[in-house]
Amino acid sequence: MRRFSFHKGHGTQNDFIILDDSYGMHDMHPEFIKTMCDRRSGIGADGVIRVVRASSVREWTGEPSVWFMDYYNADGTTAEMCGNGLRVFARHLINEQLVDTGSFDVATRAGLKHVDVARHGLIRTDVGAATLVDEAVTVGLGEREWPAVKVDVGNPHAVVFVDDGELADLDLTRQPGWAPQDAYPNGVNVEFVHVDGPGKLSMRVHERGVGETKSCGTGVVAAAAAYRARTGFDSTIEVTVPGGELAVDFDGDDACLTGPAVIIGRGEFWL
Repeated sequence: MRRFSFHKGHGTQNDFIILDDSYGMHDMHPEFIKTMCDRRSGIGADGVIRVVRASSVREWTGEPSVWFMDYYNADGTTAEMCGNGLRVFARHLINEQLVDTGSFDVATRAGLKHVDVARHGLIRTDVGAATLVDEAVTVGLGEREWPAVKVDVGNPHAVVFVDDGELADLDLTRQPGWAPQDAYPNGVNVEFVHVDGPGKLSMRVHERGVGETKSCGTGVVAAAAAYRARTGFDSTIEVTVPGGELAVDFDGDDACLTGPAVIIGRGEFWL
């Protein structure tokens, strides 16, 4: 039997298992991740975050001494970025005194991201560029179909705007389909968005490798970027997800995401 110490945290109820691995000793097998994330036979989470020095990550070619957010979806697949996970990762670094300032950089598979501790315990993260891709994409769910906006936030997104009343009725226990298939060869996060008012959105999301989650940080940024391009709105965009409230600001195409992040406990997992 092997024992693994872990922490558990969430950002707007998008929840994560955190494994400290300063020297890169953990072997992150997909089956191990799926076992930990199982909500009945494991700890239960939307994903696993390994806390490791960038020097231990083979594909990282930047500054080796920064902390690397090694993120995995609940099905064991790797992900390029996770906006809520980044805030939870930052909160863990602060709580465990692994950083000595409230302003620092974090390495991710989508590049180096800056973090600032904001007011009232919120965390503000540099998510990077949210790029709209000029490609016609449709998303289908059951017998319904919508045009989607293709957005790259370091990971792939399809943003669908829905009418009043549609958002609550969507059955996101099923994975949405998309066309053309080669638009997203590695899968996609699908955001269904309703415009509540100027600069105010409501959103539900089906995350690749997970299913419907209470929140998706990069999905919130993708939704805000699509709304901004659609309307020209150029101030703070507030997005309500089932797990809470998030805010997105833009500087050109670069987005910053602000929201809560909490560590709820720690424990030991026996495998």
